[in-house]
Amino acid sequence: MTAPPVRWDKPGVPNTVELLQKVSLFHEVDSEELERIASLLTPKDFRKDQHIVTQDEPGDALYIIARGRVKVILTLLKAGEFFGEMSLVDAQPRSANVIASDDAQVLILKREAFTDHLMASPKTALNVMAELSRRLRRADEIIGNLATLDVYGRVAHIMIDLAKKDGEETEEGILIRERPTQQDIASMIGTSRETVSRVLSEF
Repeated sequence: MTAPPVRWDKPGVPNTVELLQKVSLFHEVDSEELERIASLLTPKDFRKDQHIVTQDEPGDALYIIARGRVKVILTLLKAGEFFGEMSLVDAQPRSANVIASDDAQVLILKREAFTDHLMASPKTALNVMAELSRRLRRADEIIGNLATLDVYGRVAHIMIDLAKKDGEETEEGILIRERPTQQDIASMIGTSRETVSRVLSEF
């Protein structure tokens, strides 16, 4: 079933602004500017396993996830997160495929609108640099884990990361309600689904 659409009439604008307030890229941007950005967004739905962007295609837009999750190389992104900012910064083609992990909806902000916003909001420019640095550090960490940890360590590291990011405290411990599939975990750590299944069973 396709994710429910965001409303784009006037009554729906506060919902869109509320989503943008949760996006790290727009941290500390005033509500008036967020409303202007919301008016420029175009929603688009994607079914599970459908390509949202393809490696090497022109990068002419920023994508904000409104519903569902998407896969970017070794990472899963969820609602309130974004992708595509790198191509807007360096004007180069897309560096990776982005695929819907679930039925998903993204909000598309074209390059011209994003550039205009950056000119008006130095804070967002700083947020972009902070996000690029964070993702580079994360990539370095993942590459290091692939090189130094065995498959048990890599699976454990993924589960610990998910627990920190999306875990919910329960009486029996931390519950991860939206755990990636075993195939997703396998792709993230460079092994097979069967190996992930075996390791999780042993854990």
